[in-house]
Amino acid sequence: MKTIATLAALGIASAALLAVAAPEGREGHGAGMERLKQADTNGDGMISRDEAKALPRIAKHFNEIDANGDGFITAEEMHAFHAKRMEKRSAQHWKKLDTNGDGRISLDEAKANAPRLAEHFTAIDANGDGFISPEELKSAHAKHEHK
Repeated sequence: MKTIATLAALGIASAALLAVAAPEGREGHGAGMERLKQADTNGDGMISRDEAKALPRIAKHFNEIDANGDGFITAEEMHAFHAKRMEKRSAQHWKKLDTNGDGRISLDEAKANAPRLAEHFTAIDANGDGFISPEELKSAHAKHEHK
């Protein structure tokens, strides 16, 4: 049972770990999983502060990731940290696109700041109002990821 729980925790944490621990574009999913397994030297499915030393980016952000401050990073904490970082990046990206700050992206804003978005503007503008809302963009991303 401990092995199954550990494997489940490792699976859930892998995507978050790759985003934080691996230099972008340098390692694949398998290499990141292997680094996580190697770092979890006692096999408990959590990363201690000492174990995190093998993962410099995890070690650097250890206190941020360890939300409950118990000295261990769980899969849930890794996932939450990753989600928070992705949300922040998404907000920054939206701000860059929405240059007039009205909470929506016009075709002119898309053309000026995101040509690929402009190419697909009509398909993303689900309600046809001439603007892309955060919800429409999120929905388009979700559809694209499930292809």
